[in-house]
Amino acid sequence: MTIHDHPGKERIDEVRAFNRFYTRQIGVLDEVWLKSAFSLTEARVLYELAHRDGLVASDLVRDLGLDPGYVSRLLKKFEERGLVERAASEADARRSSIALTPAGREAFAPLNQDSHNQVRALLDRLAPADQERLVKAMRTVQDLIGDKPEPKVPYILRPLQVGDIGWITHRQGLLYAQEYGWDETYEALVAEILGEFVKNFVPQWERSWIAEREGEVVGSVFVMRKSPKVAKLRLLYVEPSARGLGIGRRLVDECITFARAKGYKTLTLWTNDILGSARRIYQAAGFKLVEEERHHSFGKDLVGQTWNLEL
Repeated sequence: MTIHDHPGKERIDEVRAFNRFYTRQIGVLDEVWLKSAFSLTEARVLYELAHRDGLVASDLVRDLGLDPGYVSRLLKKFEERGLVERAASEADARRSSIALTPAGREAFAPLNQDSHNQVRALLDRLAPADQERLVKAMRTVQDLIGDKPEPKVPYILRPLQVGDIGWITHRQGLLYAQEYGWDETYEALVAEILGEFVKNFVPQWERSWIAEREGEVVGSVFVMRKSPKVAKLRLLYVEPSARGLGIGRRLVDECITFARAKGYKTLTLWTNDILGSARRIYQAAGFKLVEEERHHSFGKDLVGQTWNLEL
């Protein structure tokens, strides 16, 4: 990280203010958690033991960021109260796995229910749309600063749904402005193209593919009918967070497969030479550059290119 990348004081203060706000909201400043006999950390350890099998003390140290000595004392305290029991780990007989006893599960049950009720009460204050906004914002925080493993299914492809048109228009306008400095006329063009696609959609000859990853749209592409023999590939894009997963190439392959199956003779597309990543995908798929023309669009001097794939 260079010195220019360091966050300013205002951003740091905003994060600290959010931390204070959220801890007040969930009540973690209470001396005991949810008016129970357990502290927040103790409740967190009980939660891990209730939901994961085969845990050893080092797992709790690593996953919860706790001091090894503290974990050892806490587990000893739980053992003395009959809440946990130890057994030789199946993976390593030299270590002991820890599990809740029936008494431990009985002690955890009301704590878990109270926590569930507390979150439900928080969400009940919000309209359904605002609940979704809140959950997505929390998911974004986890995505950005958490050590989250890759999802088992990197992404799925699905058809266009209600809400996608506005989202894709917004994201393409924003991304091309950030990455290439294009102005709002490009966003207007995307809106126009997608509006026409929806209004004049012919299912037999046209198709859309939306790439979705963990509930978020991360890419899209469209095949539109230009003539009985020519189909047009339009508006390919992939979110920066999902690049490297092969989504762009997969979307183009889907367009080619569809166009061939429908009997088109040519799949054509128009792009600009500045879009190097997309151009490399087209070249790898067999598209050939057939025309170039300089133009001034989206606030920039550009070189437009037409690429064709003979099917």
